Amino acid sequence: MRTHPYLDARLRRLLDVVIAGAALVVLAPLFLAIAVAIVAECGRPIFFRQVRLGEGGRHFTIYKFRKFATRETRAGLPLTMHNDARMSRIGRLLADTKLDELPQFYNILRGDMSVVGPRPESLDFADCFDATTISILEHRPGILGPSQVAFRNEGSLFPVNAEPTRFYREVLFPAKAGLDLRYYRDRTLYTDFKWIVVGILAVVGLNASSVRSAPMPGMATTEGGQP
Repeated sequence: MRTHPYLDARLRRLLDVVIAGAALVVLAPLFLAIAVAIVAECGRPIFFRQVRLGEGGRHFTIYKFRKFATRETRAGLPLTMHNDARMSRIGRLLADTKLDELPQFYNILRGDMSVVGPRPESLDFADCFDATTISILEHRPGILGPSQVAFRNEGSLFPVNAEPTRFYREVLFPAKAGLDLRYYRDRTLYTDFKWIVVGILAVVGLNASSVRSAPMPGMATTEGGQP
């Protein structure tokens, strides 16, 4: 199901606005409940903000619900690990359910992100993009997509004795980039819609049999998976 690239982009943007707008309205009570829980346990701020790489390498500010107990969310490791000691109780729940990602519907309305697209990388790992992976930045980043589903539990993929940032650069980033490069080269609106469905199923804990993690060189087969 292919359309003219310009029409395809317009239809994708329309779909983004409709989905994000509806989500922000329908989920408003949940947003309020999460905000109250965060303030009750940790105080303000409610939202975590971070500069990420967007389409064309443009910088934009991504919004998430705050997971860390400390107000200094940039302290320490630039990755969120499985059972990260910096997380609050509500933060662990948000991480496990991916509810911390909900404020990104605002990013979609702003045009920073799309519903389906490669995961926006933080500036800490901007140097991971090279001549073989830079084309990923030609696409608007998204909440859902192949790499987000396959690496839904990325934090628990880190071996106990591995240095996290090195392991991310040498193993996880190339594996995620490989998935994205294969998908976004030939994406269509139809396949995007399929990934929306698969992504929602993954969030609620239902794994589609067609989804498989990319092989990761230098890493033995492990159980589990998360950032």
